Amino acid sequence: MTLTETIALNTKGFCDIIDITPHVLAILSRAPIAEGLVTLFCPGSTGSITTIEYEAGALEDLRYALERIAPSNIPYAHNERWGDGNGFSHVRAALMKPSLSVPLTGGKLTLGTWQQIVFIDFDNRERARKILVQILGG
Repeated sequence: MTLTETIALNTKGFCDIIDITPHVLAILSRAPIAEGLVTLFCPGSTGSITTIEYEAGALEDLRYALERIAPSNIPYAHNERWGDGNGFSHVRAALMKPSLSVPLTGGKLTLGTWQQIVFIDFDNRERARKILVQILGG
């Protein structure tokens, strides 16, 4: 059996990190699936889904690491071609990836004690986002 739903988000951009675990759990509570796989996917090329301990220090560390890896204040060929100034956001999203799969066991996500699912908006402006959540199993 497969269940597909979406999570709608309004984001601020610039490495806005949003804990979407409660949204996923709400979808799971309505799902008649106990064993399987939960896959989350962000359509678009400037956002990412991952896991992290959703704690202020860890979030700041992640933002700082991403700024060092793909700085927002250096020239990008994408910016030269399109003039939209978000070349850094495309690079960050490509490195972090747009999807995540989490095993579902006994009707529960197999996340660690301090592990939450987060969406990160790397774009350089506010956006309305939709995250696809697909649960596959029985």
